[in-house]
Amino acid sequence: MREIPKQLSEWLTNAGLVDAQTNPAWYFIVVPKVLLFGLIMIVPFLGAFYVSLHEWAPLAQTHPFIGLDNYVQLLHDKVFWKSLQNTVFYAAMLLLFDVPIALGLALLLNMKLRGTRFYSAAIFLPVVTSWVVVSLIWTWIYSPTNGILNISLASLGLPTFDWLGNRALAMPAVTAMSIWKHIGFNMVIFLAGLGGIPDHYYEAAIIDGANRWQRFRYITLPLLKPTAFFVIIVTMIFSFRVYTQVYVMTNGGPVHATYTLMYYFWEQGFGRFNYGYASAMAVVLLVIVFGLSILQQRTWGTDVEY
Repeated sequence: MREIPKQLSEWLTNAGLVDAQTNPAWYFIVVPKVLLFGLIMIVPFLGAFYVSLHEWAPLAQTHPFIGLDNYVQLLHDKVFWKSLQNTVFYAAMLLLFDVPIALGLALLLNMKLRGTRFYSAAIFLPVVTSWVVVSLIWTWIYSPTNGILNISLASLGLPTFDWLGNRALAMPAVTAMSIWKHIGFNMVIFLAGLGGIPDHYYEAAIIDGANRWQRFRYITLPLLKPTAFFVIIVTMIFSFRVYTQVYVMTNGGPVHATYTLMYYFWEQGFGRFNYGYASAMAVVLLVIVFGLSILQQRTWGTDVEY
């Protein structure tokens, strides 16, 4: 029997699943998962890469091979670069505001004050609400004529804006709505992480005279690092998949101001039926997300213990 890697052997043995070095049952645990991963991830990626090397129209009888022409076209496509810029902006805003605010809310709710369950449910409610419904509601909130936001600003004597019709404000407006909707998801993950920190660490710190900030700095943050790492990775991946709110609220406008990679991919693939070009964008998007995930793992996740 061929020996398996030492780390995998130790993990399987410590988990009580099998004696990985002597029991062949590990094949039935690991191999199906590897095959499933290949089926749902690697095979579609290879298929998309193959299509991206062709001029591929859905009703065409032939699909001429054009090599890397679609990728070269991407390099000169101003709409693609604008879409990438908007997507990076969207991801950066979620990482800068969504994650810290979610952590702050989780810390407050973890104090188990009166009404905690109600506030937790209220903050999490937008997460389980349809993106289409939320986008329509916020489209009304942002309305330049009868939107509640402009009405509130006018009542305070402040200037009003065409939030979704202004090229400079449209993308920040969509991003703000997305932060509001997604923040409850990260809050729940942080709450789960906080719940896994043993109380006796805090009790010992209080006995030693540590104040609230010191307990947060030297106990909460280090022990919450695996949870924070997971939240950041998931939020980044989620950010690069932004599509529905753009489609509903702005339809990519005004003048490509809210185009994102996923929206441009949809337009090329299902709007113009340019499957080859859309597949090239999908491959680039996957490479970007994978590269950022690896970079995050190398720079911050190397000392994370699970």
